[in-house]
Amino acid sequence: MAPSEFSVDFDERVAIVTGASGALGSAVVERFDDAGATVCAVDVVAPDDEDSHLEITDDVHFYEGDLTDEADVERLVSDIVDDHGRIDHLLNIAGTWRGGDPIEDTDLEEFELLVNVNLQTAFLASKHALPHLQETEGSIVSVSARSSLEGGEGDGPYRITKAGIRLLTETIAEENTGTVRANAVMPSVIDTPMNREMMSDSDHDEWVDPADIADVMAFLCSDGASVTSGGAVPVYGEA
Repeated sequence: MAPSEFSVDFDERVAIVTGASGALGSAVVERFDDAGATVCAVDVVAPDDEDSHLEITDDVHFYEGDLTDEADVERLVSDIVDDHGRIDHLLNIAGTWRGGDPIEDTDLEEFELLVNVNLQTAFLASKHALPHLQETEGSIVSVSARSSLEGGEGDGPYRITKAGIRLLTETIAEENTGTVRANAVMPSVIDTPMNREMMSDSDHDEWVDPADIADVMAFLCSDGASVTSGGAVPVYGEA
């Protein structure tokens, strides 16, 4: 991945990236690492797993844990603070996509999976990181989706959970005005190996590179975005 031309400095800052082994999560880990942050990469998928995109460097530290389990999240945050002394940025990237059936035909288990992986992970990570972010006057950036702006056929539960991310972001921003900034990015289709496999006939050239989304997330955590909180930022590209 080519170095970004956009410059930010996160020296002496500690960033937590959830979903760090995925295509977008690993790009965000790399972006914050390049900017000088100490990066705490969190996922259930370890870096040596064949499905992981994550690369470990001297300033990237992997923490394995289940972000849908509150006790595990509380342990993870405590371990990170014990190891590094502070938390400055939380990047809520853990999530998944599922298509599906009309609401009347949707299994509860499928709905609960999307709520747990997309929304509950962000809620729990934010809940337990916030006391530390309040101390550092830090920031949270979460991942919503363009499709969450309206209902649609075939992936309703996904859209519902990503709309929840946007409202969670606005709520945290309101509750922490002047202390912790919270924003969300809203991708359309991200150019990942999984998306290419699922949509092999689509025009991949119009899709958004994960590194470009990582740039926006880095900006939203930077001093350059100090007056921005509660935002839902489009990162559609041409898709």
